[in-house]
Amino acid sequence: MSENNSNILSEIPADFMRRKTLSAENLATMSTTINYGEFGFAVTDEPKAHGGESGGPSPLQAVVGALCGCESVTFRRTATEMKFNYSRINFEGSFTIDIRGRMGDRTVRPHFQTVKLAIKVTTTESPEALEKVIEETEARCPVMNLLQDANVNLEVKWQHIPE
Repeated sequence: MSENNSNILSEIPADFMRRKTLSAENLATMSTTINYGEFGFAVTDEPKAHGGESGGPSPLQAVVGALCGCESVTFRRTATEMKFNYSRINFEGSFTIDIRGRMGDRTVRPHFQTVKLAIKVTTTESPEALEKVIEETEARCPVMNLLQDANVNLEVKWQHIPE
């Protein structure tokens, strides 16, 4: 770690730092069992057509699922702070990859080319109020920002659903 990064981290107050842990095991198959401790277990796998046993979502599906979960949590926190009332968020997600990258072509990135989300928010609030919460949510969401920093083409369409 460079001295600059060390200084940046030392400037962050300890009560703002969080550390989470997990463990995972793979028995020389396409399936990985993830132990989240007090939060239980999850399995990622590949479809049978790709050499797996279809025992769970693919790792990339799990990332898109994590994006939906992270957007939900971040939206909730932001909405609470902004006194924005809503009753539901529904997500539809998809992604594309160019499989040449995972097959060894180093000129093609092995992760997402695109990630698309359609997000519907059911609320009695105005569309203008929703826009303010969306703007703050997207600025704060760790998973969304991780994908943006990886130059993934994110296409996120929010929809206001009146209650």
